[in-house]
Amino acid sequence: MAYEQSGSGIIITLTAAADLSAKQYNFVKLDANGDVVLTDADSAGQVPIGVLQNAPGNGEAATVMIVGVSKVEAGVAFNEGVQIACSDGSSAADDGQAVVADASDCVVGQSITAGAADEYITAAINCASPTIF
Repeated sequence: MAYEQSGSGIIITLTAAADLSAKQYNFVKLDANGDVVLTDADSAGQVPIGVLQNAPGNGEAATVMIVGVSKVEAGVAFNEGVQIACSDGSSAADDGQAVVADASDCVVGQSITAGAADEYITAAINCASPTIF
């Protein structure tokens, strides 16, 4: 079962540049205006700013965990202790999800719990200092 560690980590508030009300616990990145949008298929190898902690509408406050322990929506099946990257999205439904990192990815965390695709897993994330291969 996925969990999060509230009260710990580094969390900031930014503005949602789109309706993210259905994308809580997905990876987000900064757009050209410094607002947050989902990581997406158009940006392979992208570096997210963090994991969305709430469900804001367009123009609303988006709470983003940069470093800490959070739930993350899995785009693939995960075991414990696996390095995480954000999805480069084979479809719009996959945008923002966590995937297993490979040699071409930016590693932004590690899975703590296991889970199937489209389920929430628990992850230790560090988007402030990702590992870029």
